[in-house]
Amino acid sequence: MSWLSNSQAVVLTAYHPSGKDQALGGSHGKGGEEAASSRRYGQYTMNQEVTKVTERPPFDRSGSQDSLDELSMEAYWTELENIKKSHENRQDDQEVVVVKEPDEGELEEEWLKEAGLSNLFGETAGDPQESMVFLSTLTRTQAAAVQKRVETVSQTLRKKNKQYQVPDVRDIFAQQTGSKEKEAPDGTESQSVGTDENKYRGKDDQASHLGVGGKELTPLVPEEAPASETDINLEVSFAEQAVSQKESSREKIQRSRGDDATLLTYRVPKDKTGTTRIGDLAPQDMKKVCHLALIELTALYDVLGIELKQQKAVKIKTKDSGLFCVPLTVLLEQDQKKVPGTRIPLIFQKLISRIEEGGLETEGLLRIPGVAVRIKNLCQELEAKFYEGTFNWESVKQHDAASLLKLFIRELPQPLLSVEYLKAFQAVQNLPTRKQQLQALNLLVILLPDANRDTLKALLEFLQRVVDNKEKNKMTIMNVAMVMAPNLFMYHTLGLKSGEQREFVMAAGIANIMHLLIRYQKLLWTIPKFIVNQVRKQNTENQRKDKKAMKKLLKKMAYDREKYEKQDKSANDADVPQGVIRVQAPHLSKVSMAIQLTEELKASDVLARFLSQESGVAQTLKNGEVSLYEIGGNIGERCLDDNTYMKDLYQLNPNAEWVIKSKPS
Repeated sequence: MSWLSNSQAVVLTAYHPSGKDQALGGSHGKGGEEAASSRRYGQYTMNQEVTKVTERPPFDRSGSQDSLDELSMEAYWTELENIKKSHENRQDDQEVVVVKEPDEGELEEEWLKEAGLSNLFGETAGDPQESMVFLSTLTRTQAAAVQKRVETVSQTLRKKNKQYQVPDVRDIFAQQTGSKEKEAPDGTESQSVGTDENKYRGKDDQASHLGVGGKELTPLVPEEAPASETDINLEVSFAEQAVSQKESSREKIQRSRGDDATLLTYRVPKDKTGTTRIGDLAPQDMKKVCHLALIELTALYDVLGIELKQQKAVKIKTKDSGLFCVPLTVLLEQDQKKVPGTRIPLIFQKLISRIEEGGLETEGLLRIPGVAVRIKNLCQELEAKFYEGTFNWESVKQHDAASLLKLFIRELPQPLLSVEYLKAFQAVQNLPTRKQQLQALNLLVILLPDANRDTLKALLEFLQRVVDNKEKNKMTIMNVAMVMAPNLFMYHTLGLKSGEQREFVMAAGIANIMHLLIRYQKLLWTIPKFIVNQVRKQNTENQRKDKKAMKKLLKKMAYDREKYEKQDKSANDADVPQGVIRVQAPHLSKVSMAIQLTEELKASDVLARFLSQESGVAQTLKNGEVSLYEIGGNIGERCLDDNTYMKDLYQLNPNAEWVIKSKPS
């Protein structure tokens, strides 16, 4: 459960399947009884209102919207019509669930729990030592976001006459004020944020704007448009960058509005200490990353003045077996009994595989729908025969498989982008620059549950492979984005009595987000360096506070174990001179290797040297099956990318151990 706003005037609703009362693409002229009996897919109901939509909305032309006109949106509206037709062939089996409005302060209280700061209030508020360590590593904008929520909870608890002591978060941060003026959490001077950001800003981060109904929208970038590629700054807090850019770029942004100048595209910067990807960190550190990502996302939106509508994940009755309308976690539990360790639902993998077997060069792939009656029959047959292994995949036509894949996504009891963060994903379209949209998406991807994130990654990788064949299949990245956007985002549009102009803005906005998700997968699955550095600092501070307790614990240890550890440590110290690291591979070899650090030594070089001397091990391993890990010191465990410069990383974490081991499946 996650909460991203302090707004009180929101009715929270459960996610539930939906039907002919589709928010987009279809009429709603039939009566309530018939609507209630129809199969519903991917809808939210807010205040029990249903949006009435008839035809695709027209839109007013403006001088700056040539890059995103009615013709380019054709695939979007066509997909919505296809979705409506497919829904008419399914039957309703779930009830609408409406959740009451949350009590005052409840949103902020849940937000603090999700951020790992629940002991700042309530019965545990008297001993917030762990939170104080956490708070000491926050940036100014992150601290402001926390302070805002703590103060709201504090006021609420006082109104309710609760006797819990609620510490003033300003007193906690006051202890850090002196040091924060000199040093930011990533070890850089905080006053240099603006200076550091200038080198990443490039010529112009402001995309040309599309005006619809008084709202500005950053349109999709045509693939053929000239683009200047630049590194995105992952070393400085995104919210801190926004504060700096808000002032220094205001005049420049005003000058560039409506300008069709060269648009920037972004890439992951090269980092000598190694790029950290999602999945590279140990679970305990990844948990800290998620806490920081939530706070950073909230701080970024606070700075930009964007309100985030929150949504509560409500437990509703769902199927506990089968393929369609089954929660991802339930699917994975039953799949892992057949294929241990699988992280993507087997039916999802098989549908993608079947599409690819038909060839990704097929014109109109994903856009052309399958036959509705066949889709319905295939669903029933899959439910009965898939796990028995008797389903005849040869009978599934390629376009039918593509329709089944999209149907699977739409029929998830909770959306692939999660109930908690679906609205936050949609709000990305309101951010003023492409860079800030990517920064927000990066944080949101980190915050997704593992099952959702892994499945989304598999989907986006497949969509990129489709785009790679655009010369033959005619499915450019914009076409794929237009087709897939309603399948991932359409649930969120319900309950809004929006006009036609607003509908066009929403359609264009979510198509733009889908475009960014496909195009920038590598960047979005990267953990920003400033967050990793904050985790390192948290670990260092916790170790410092635990040092005295650890000394007492060591005195109680058995004498022989203490003697063994001393001997082992002294032996290692004697074997490893200054400027040398010892690399171990306990699961592959009993022999460790001492390697001299040089300016150019990379993690890939360490692996190559070790495997070259352990020929027996090397022969049993395929390329890429093992990696070098940084373990201990100021990090729990981190898988190193091949281009990590070992001397630079050693200087950042001199107390780490270096271990070669197999990558997790």
